[in-house]
This record gives sequence, structure tokens and C-alpha cells, in this order.
Amino acid sequence: MGISYHIEFVHSAKPITGKATKFGGQPNWVIEPQWPLSRLTGNPMCFIAQIELVAPHFSDGEGQMAYLFMTDEEDICVDGTWDAESGENAVIIQPGVYAGSTAPIEIGPSLYQMVEKPNQDYLERDMVEYAVKLHLQKEPDFQSEEIRSEWALEEYDQYQQALEGNKIGGAPLFLQSDEFPEGSDWKLLLQLDSGKVPFYVNFGDAGIGYAFVNPKGTVGKFLWQCA
Repeated sequence: MGISYHIEFVHSAKPITGKATKFGGQPNWVIEPQWPLSRLTGNPMCFIAQIELVAPHFSDGEGQMAYLFMTDEEDICVDGTWDAESGENAVIIQPGVYAGSTAPIEIGPSLYQMVEKPNQDYLERDMVEYAVKLHLQKEPDFQSEEIRSEWALEEYDQYQQALEGNKIGGAPLFLQSDEFPEGSDWKLLLQLDSGKVPFYVNFGDAGIGYAFVNPKGTVGKFLWQCA
């Protein structure tokens, strides 16, 4: 059995500072600003979340904080945000290693809701910020597609229900085939279900995002799958 921390989002009316896990707002950098840039456009990616790398899942690593970003352009469609190697998403770990292009900017695009505004016939972006309450939950260890294919429907349903939801740590519940970043021994950092969050993230049709961190806690990767 493993454990995960399921996420309860708590709206914050003022900026959240310090080394705290949060969604939206502006990143609180451990070292210097290291904002990742879209490979296609060269523009700053959208900041989604920062996650503190603490025990019991990440205490053995060097990194203190992981920052999740994804390209989100208003005027053009940028393909490949689902791909861990596309250059259109990023997990920045500080201190850590990131091979993509970055800029030392402190304020950039961030998480938002789509809301109605008076006297407008279209939705508009409204920036949001959320603190979190984390709820410890026991869950089964990850089982491969090959193993799951031998299960009865009831066993598979129980496994799926145990792994679903927004959480830090634990085992990923992939919507499609098993898909870890290249290499081995990646730990799940974050599972984010776009249909169960109080903000907008584009993970395709009812998609789920998966952020991973390497065993040393120095490198992160992100990908998403959709139905």
C-alpha cells in the first residue's frame, strides 16, 4: 500500500507568500526567478502551481519546491502541451535542473477562471489563487496495464476509485495507456483532474495532468492525457 495527499482547494483573496503549496498567483521562488518559455512562441508559459517537496514522498531529494507551467496562448493554438518533451510545459525544481529556456521574470501569466463580465457577450480570464488543505489517504501501489488486464471488472473498479482525484504523491491513474516520462523510477508529484478543479486548465476533453519528479528530486516532467 502507498499513500497520497488528496487536495482540497481553498480560495485566497490575497497573495500567498513563502514556501507553501498553492495553485495560481505568482510563484514564490526558492532561488532566483526561472520562468520557462514556450519553445514555439518564446513567450512565458502559464504558471499553474507550486508544490513543496516534503516528507514522506520527497524528503530524500535535493529539491525544495516544484513549479508547474504550461503554454496557454490567447491568440494562437499551440500543440503539444500534453507531451513531456514538447517544450510546451515545464516542471521547474529549485534547487534543480531544467534544460529548457527560461527568463528571470517575477510576474507572468497565471492560473485563471473564465467568467462573465457585465455588458459583455463573451467570457474573460479572471486570475485566481488557491491555498490547499491536504488529506492523507492510503491507496494501492501502481499496477501495470499487463497486470490490470487480468483483473475482473470489480477489482479494476476498486483500483480506479482508489487512485482517482486531485492528489500529491501516490500512484497515477492513467486515462489511456501507461505513460511515464523517459527513463525510470519517476515518482508521481501531482495528479490534476481538469474536471474537478475550481479553475481552468486545458488538458483536452476531460483530461488529467500528471507531474513527476526523479528520485534525486532535481528534475521534473509533466504530461497529460484526455478521454
